[in-house]
Amino acid sequence: MKPQSLVRNIMTVGGWTLISRGTGFARDVMMAAYLGTGPVAEAILIAFSLPNMFRRFFAEGAFNMAFVPMFAKKLEGGEDAAGFARDAWNGMVTLLLAFTVIGTLAMPWLVWAMASGFSGERFDLAVTFGQISFSYILFISLVALLSGILTTHGRFSEASFVPVLMNLVFIAAMGLAVWAGWDMGLTLSWTVPITGVAQLAFTWVAARKIGYAFTFGLPRWTADLARLALIAGPAVLAGGVVQINLLVGRQVASFTEGAVAWLSYADRLYQLPLGVVGIAIGTVLLPDLSRRLRAGDSEGGRASFNRGAEFALAMTLPAAVALAVLACWYAGVVGLGFAAYRLLRTRG
Repeated sequence: MKPQSLVRNIMTVGGWTLISRGTGFARDVMMAAYLGTGPVAEAILIAFSLPNMFRRFFAEGAFNMAFVPMFAKKLEGGEDAAGFARDAWNGMVTLLLAFTVIGTLAMPWLVWAMASGFSGERFDLAVTFGQISFSYILFISLVALLSGILTTHGRFSEASFVPVLMNLVFIAAMGLAVWAGWDMGLTLSWTVPITGVAQLAFTWVAARKIGYAFTFGLPRWTADLARLALIAGPAVLAGGVVQINLLVGRQVASFTEGAVAWLSYADRLYQLPLGVVGIAIGTVLLPDLSRRLRAGDSEGGRASFNRGAEFALAMTLPAAVALAVLACWYAGVVGLGFAAYRLLRTRG
């Protein structure tokens, strides 16, 4: 792969990520307008953060960091990459089904671990919404596997469209709830697993087009899966540092009414450059470096890495300045959403 191709792929992923952040911003403003920072809003945010936390812990974090390099090397070396991916798929389905059932039953304890300051209505709503939405971890983890296959084959647009699809479904669901008069909290809760099904269907069809039509079969333990688990272990620890930091933040915020919502909305701000630049570069570089190293092209691997680092610096330094400038504007727009929420409640 030439350096120009690397930059083009980074721009493709970054462009779709920018669209994702834009639609996500619209989703957050709508949520702020309809829910404000009240008990329902905080319960929804905690409930949605539970499957997302485990997704970042295992699926998009540890699993992808281990699976994508192994899959890319097998693909480059002419080995049975499809068989390895199929074994990983079957293993994930089995583990995630069990994990989903356990997590749903243990939801009161999970909510307490995430937000021990919740009590009364906030706690009950968070448990209910969490039990409805926790199955999302099953769907989005399988989406992460399929996305890893797509990016290894250079299908970055299909993989990068997945979060855009999520935001569009959420926006449509909120509009439908307002039109039909549905309860907004329950609507958003049920939208979470529905979104997961939509994302899984989209990536499954995209993977099928390039020859990976996975079905559900019995798992089997292989040497490759054992190595995959061994490599994923340190990645879990690395990803856990970030998630523990977020967990501590939510725990502290849970003792102040409205703070969880404010913290969540503020978190979106720094996620913009992280997603558009950092995640885009990582998504493109990981399979590229893996294939180059498997082919013995160490010089090409160093060139790709250096090009990615240069691109990151060129984009993130201006982004740091922009964040400081736009922070007040972002807070103002979200504040308008809260003002609209209060106005709607007053008139209601």
